[in-house]
Amino acid sequence: MTRVLLADDHTLVRAGIHSLLEKLPGIQVVGEASDGREALHLIKTMSPNIVLLDITMGGMNGLDVAVRAVKDFPHVKVIILSMHSNEEYVIQALRIGVSGYLLKDAATTELELALNSVIHGETYLSPAVSKKVINNYLKRVGDVQDPDDSLTPRQREILQLVAEGKSTKEIAFMLSVSVKTIEAHRAQMMDRIGIHDIAGLVRYAIRIGLIDSDR
Repeated sequence: MTRVLLADDHTLVRAGIHSLLEKLPGIQVVGEASDGREALHLIKTMSPNIVLLDITMGGMNGLDVAVRAVKDFPHVKVIILSMHSNEEYVIQALRIGVSGYLLKDAATTELELALNSVIHGETYLSPAVSKKVINNYLKRVGDVQDPDDSLTPRQREILQLVAEGKSTKEIAFMLSVSVKTIEAHRAQMMDRIGIHDIAGLVRYAIRIGLIDSDR
């Protein structure tokens, strides 16, 4: 049996995908997570073979979860679930080392195809992710730095929480560190990206895919 963990912050979406997964032969859903931190915890405790990760979740988005999963749990294959087919999201996912990028509006049969491809060691991309995106990625990889590559994982995490409207005290509590530590990370982050106002940070976080524009 292939053990699958499902992470999505929308209950109805999780229920729908869970229902589809249960109908697939050889697939066992071992857990569900409603946010990124819970997903990382379940990856560690449930030891899934594949993780289906929503790309935009509160607190910690799917891309940042994928970074840690790929690094800390190399035996786990990650498939990103997304509503976005634009180049920036796909390139970020591929650079991280995910095994698949599946659009949420894909046909139900595509879910099984994606899982089977990843199980057999292949990388799966939804057909709607255009050849242009793939070709541009192959030309750029190793040559062009992502605009947020200069940020550390902790700074990306803090940027997302700031953009979601969390206060410094709230972020310090969530990350179990002191307020001064968060202030230091935040100041370094702002200096690195050259943005020193909240509205600018929110726009930047949306542009690089940390949060949705409708959050």
